[in-house]
Amino acid sequence: MSTPSPAAAPRILFDRVSVSFDTAQGPLQVVEDVSFTVADREFVSIIGPSGCGKTTMMNIVAGFVAPSGGSVLLDGKPVGGPGPERGVIFQEYGVFPWLTVEQNIGFGLNLAASKVGAAEKADIVRRYMSLMGLADFAKAYPKTLSGGMRQRLAIARAYAVRPQFLLMDEPFGALDAQTRSNMQDLLLEVLAAEGKTVMLITHSVEEAIYLSSKIIVVTARPSRIREVIEVPFPYPRGERLHEDPAFGQLRSRIRDLVMKEYAAQQQQSRSIPTRNLA
Repeated sequence: MSTPSPAAAPRILFDRVSVSFDTAQGPLQVVEDVSFTVADREFVSIIGPSGCGKTTMMNIVAGFVAPSGGSVLLDGKPVGGPGPERGVIFQEYGVFPWLTVEQNIGFGLNLAASKVGAAEKADIVRRYMSLMGLADFAKAYPKTLSGGMRQRLAIARAYAVRPQFLLMDEPFGALDAQTRSNMQDLLLEVLAAEGKTVMLITHSVEEAIYLSSKIIVVTARPSRIREVIEVPFPYPRGERLHEDPAFGQLRSRIRDLVMKEYAAQQQQSRSIPTRNLA
């Protein structure tokens, strides 16, 4: 995966975006006056306290939530709803338990927006089973797979419909440390081969640094931009990057920013009812 040129035109544009929800206690401001861009093939992570509105921002790009103010543009056009050019991957795997591995991967290719012929569909399914190390489990059902394998299946299914954008909400959060590390490396390998524009929601500072070309640190609710950090490490990346002193310095800097926002969030929780908006 290559780092985009600073001059690259933005694929995703947040322009003074705000979001509020009606609650029994009155309007709840979740996102406030947020502006940032995501360039072509850029990997952008958004990190901040739990409940601050990170997932709400991703859901706007996905087309699941409309902003209350400002606008979000996708290739220069307002987001009007979900679309096949955006693949969404959640922490809860998001696979169909009644379908086999190959049926799950091919599911989206049966839909009108991304339908292909039988031969092409078979080729695509084989390709992604191979990329994700699932070829030996083509006829298996998700309940027989490990958590890491189910998440590889979720990524394969999202990729099979050839989205231009990959939107990921804590995709590895439920995995053990070793599996999570392996999944991160696999994701980087697939992105190097496929090339996507990625927006990742994560609570892990190390994950954000290891995967991203840019990190957006957001404040306690309502989400505002605390700092935008360009990650200085070139792709491809490997495990030895974690041992780089510059990696440790950046990790400490971002952790300090995030912990200050966690403290602010805790202060809020003592006086304001909260809801899970990640």
